[in-house]
Amino acid sequence: MVTVSPRWRVVIVDDHAPSRNALAEAIAAAGGRVVGDGSLAGEAVALVTRHRPDVAVLAVGLSDGDGIEAARCIAAEAPCPVVLVTSRTEPPVWSRAVEAGVLGFLAKPLRPVEIGPALDLAVSRFRETDAVRRENEALRRALGARRLVERAKGLLMARLGLSEPEAFRRIQKAAMDSRKPMADIARTLLLAEDITQAHPTR
Repeated sequence: MVTVSPRWRVVIVDDHAPSRNALAEAIAAAGGRVVGDGSLAGEAVALVTRHRPDVAVLAVGLSDGDGIEAARCIAAEAPCPVVLVTSRTEPPVWSRAVEAGVLGFLAKPLRPVEIGPALDLAVSRFRETDAVRRENEALRRALGARRLVERAKGLLMARLGLSEPEAFRRIQKAAMDSRKPMADIARTLLLAEDITQAHPTR
């Protein structure tokens, strides 16, 4: 028997049981699966952390708080695409939601035909922004590593009277011999220098 994967694995947080049930039915009809649900803003992060859904659907008004703030907490602690269900259309509400990391909206009263496009769009946007975030992090790490190596080269040049290419080759050889990144070798050299400066030999 072939097991068909759901279109999305979804967490729902809505304190109005009829709305929560209607959402679950519409998600199932669109090919998704609800893997967790709750009624409190305070449950949102725990539900997302536990179930690792493809997307979370949150109501704005919750009995213990604000769905927008719950979305902000999800973005900070357990990143996941969030779709907000709301009957409010005031620009400040939408602006707060976007600033909190919300990637899609469903208007009340709910129209099941809108579920699929809204969830697909949120998942797609999340993947795009996550790819950019990962690329930026990789660039920051690469730049940080390069700066460490440059500082370590300068240290070897000053301490041992080496040329820049010679200092680079020293670090490169140490990295190859120890099977460690050059940035780790550079960091060790700089740390040793800091210790020496802090506790000079008498």
